[in-house]
Amino acid sequence: MNDDDSKQATLAYALRLGDDSLVLGQRISEWVSNAPFLEEDIACGNVALDYIGRARLYYGYAAELAADGRDEDDFAYLRSAREFRNYLIYELPRGDFAFTQVRQLLVDLFNTGYLAALAGSRDATLAAIAAKAIKETRYHLRRSREWVLRLGDGTGESHRRTQKALDDLWGYTHELFEPDALELRLAAAGTGVDTAALKPEWKRALAAVLNEATLSLPADDWAVRGGRTGYHTENLGHLLTQLQSIHRAYPGCRW
Repeated sequence: MNDDDSKQATLAYALRLGDDSLVLGQRISEWVSNAPFLEEDIACGNVALDYIGRARLYYGYAAELAADGRDEDDFAYLRSAREFRNYLIYELPRGDFAFTQVRQLLVDLFNTGYLAALAGSRDATLAAIAAKAIKETRYHLRRSREWVLRLGDGTGESHRRTQKALDDLWGYTHELFEPDALELRLAAAGTGVDTAALKPEWKRALAAVLNEATLSLPADDWAVRGGRTGYHTENLGHLLTQLQSIHRAYPGCRW
């Protein structure tokens, strides 16, 4: 790639990572004032803020690369659902508490491997963001693992709900490990991450947690894809309507 192609590819890559972080952060924030008890209410808020902060870093870098006057708010608030490139698993409704914690376990395990690899990127900015984010993700993983163990190996009702959440989410995990041409090109250049290489360790670590939680690994008999190409579930449109409403109602407003 020449320098301009490399810059445009990195810009698109940073936007994807920003979209992942923003959308999941918004979903987690929906537990604020709705979590099972006060400490968890605060914890959910803190995790959500970690993701929102991560989104700002990625969007800020995208704005720097674009150099066309756009800033992080433009990327977050002024794009349509078709322009977002987040993985589908992040946009699904929060569901019950078991659903949220199972999703977190799945993505926390993924992000642990992903961010560790991205921290070795030849792109100094992406590497720095990943080095900061990996510390947060290790904390997130401790929480989600403990909750899945507690719910999976808890009461009959908590076990049933946790297994159902895992079954309902499983088909959305496949696209995490299916890099497209852009991601493979950047991985070959030492800038991005080949996510296909992360799957064996992710599945091994997940199986160990599920075994301890008395949960069963679902069969690979269905899959939903499309997030990286802008094809989303209807849930993203509803999420963005809420997320973007104030900014669109008062364009250019500053606190």
